[in-house]
Amino acid sequence: MSKGRERVAIYPGSFDPPTFGHVDLVERALHVFDRLIVAVARNVGKDCLFTAEERVDMLKQSTSDIEGVEVDSFDSLTVEYAKARNATAIVRGLRAVSDFEYEFQMALMNRKLAPSIETIYLMPKDTHIFLSSSLIKEIAMFGGRDLSKFVPPPVERMLVEKFRKVGS
Repeated sequence: MSKGRERVAIYPGSFDPPTFGHVDLVERALHVFDRLIVAVARNVGKDCLFTAEERVDMLKQSTSDIEGVEVDSFDSLTVEYAKARNATAIVRGLRAVSDFEYEFQMALMNRKLAPSIETIYLMPKDTHIFLSSSLIKEIAMFGGRDLSKFVPPPVERMLVEKFRKVGS
């Protein structure tokens, strides 16, 4: 894609669980960057249904056929992780106006902490714009077993298994 230095970006998030919206953003980001590191946040300040290892595994399986993707986890400030991985940008998704205020605040803070790292916003396909990990978990928790329109097959299997174990 670029001549000279490889253009690397990170796509950080909790990905609890990954959805087709996340996978769509991975594919879109790779139109702009040579390599994308999907970075699972370990200390996200919220209770996650899946462990970081499970989320990494689901993302690896869900993106295994997409060239240029690496999946990793981190437990530091996003900009510190980006610097450590030689990334020039942080990729974030915007689904609705309600996402904007939080994302705007975060981008401005990241710019103060690491002025050389840009924040790039991408929007998912209109068919995925309504997807959120929280909604998917709620559907699964209340017995919605056909999640195939919302999440990749490995994620659907793990969701069904997880809620079977917790007795929901």
